[in-house]
Amino acid sequence: MGVHATGTGPRARRPRRSRVVAAGALLAGAALLSSCALGGPADTSDAFGTWSAQRLRRATADIRTPHGMSYTPVPRVGNARIGALFDHDASGDHFCSASVVHSPGKDLVLTAAHCIHGGQGSGYRKDIVFVPSYRDGAAPNGTWRVSALVVDPRWTKTSDPDLDVGFVILRPLHGRHVEDVLGADNLGVNTPFGRPVRLTGYPSSGQEPISCVNTTIRQSARQLRVNCVGFPGGTSGSPWLTGYDPAAGTGTVIGVIGGFQEGGDTADVSYSAYFGADVRKLYERAVALDGGGKKR
Repeated sequence: MGVHATGTGPRARRPRRSRVVAAGALLAGAALLSSCALGGPADTSDAFGTWSAQRLRRATADIRTPHGMSYTPVPRVGNARIGALFDHDASGDHFCSASVVHSPGKDLVLTAAHCIHGGQGSGYRKDIVFVPSYRDGAAPNGTWRVSALVVDPRWTKTSDPDLDVGFVILRPLHGRHVEDVLGADNLGVNTPFGRPVRLTGYPSSGQEPISCVNTTIRQSARQLRVNCVGFPGGTSGSPWLTGYDPAAGTGTVIGVIGGFQEGGDTADVSYSAYFGADVRKLYERAVALDGGGKKR
C-alpha cells in the first residue's frame, strides 16, 4: 500500500444529496491529470452484463455534451465500478452512490461519510449493499454485502463537513473480491485545485447513472466545488475522477459528492471535502480492516 502525493493542497449538512433525474446530454474529452494515486486496476474482462443496442448508441453523448451538463453514460469499464448503495438489497431504495478504489485487500469502496453514518448523535447504517453498474432494476455485477464501515471518529462526534468521506469494506461474492471482478480506480490526495473531473452517480429517483464533466473550483481551504447541472438527491458519494485513461478504463478519485451542505443544496452545484492528510489516514485505517473487522 502506498500513497503518492504531488503538488500541494489545503486540508481543506445533510444531503440534500443522499436521496428528479436531470436531462441533457454531456461531455468531454479530458486529458485529466491525477496527483496522488494508490495502486491500479484488476482484471475487468467480465465487468459488464448485456445492454440494449439503444443504450450503446448513446456513446456519442460522451463526446458531444457540453461541460457542466449531465447525461446518461453508456455501460463501460470506466463506470462499471461505480454503483448505488441500497437498503437491504437491489429491490429496495437506493440512497447514495459509491465506487471501487484500489486496496491490497481488493474489497474497498469509497463514498461520503454521511451516506454510511449519520454523524453527531447518530450511528452507522444497517443492512446496506453495494450494487455496481446498476440499471433499470438489474444488478449485472452482483449485489455486494458489507463487512465493515469506516468514517473518521471526528465525523461521528461533530459532523464536520471537512471529514465527509467514508469507506465501505465489502464481503467477497462467490469467492471473488470486487476489485478482481471490476478493477478499481486509484485514490488521490493533495491534488491541486482546478482539475477537470468526471462525476458519475445515481439519482435516488432514477434507475440509471448520470455523468458530468467540469473543472474543480476552490470553495475553501478544505472544500472543492464543481458546477454540474442535474445532480440531485442520491448522488452523494459520487466519485470525482481525474486523469482518466480510456484504454485502461481507470483514473484517480480526488473527491466525492459530500462535504459542504452534504454535497449541495441545489442540483446544479456539488461539493466535496478536500482529499488531504485526513483522507490518507482514513484510507490507511480502512486498508487495515480490509477483508474483515469491526465498525469503528
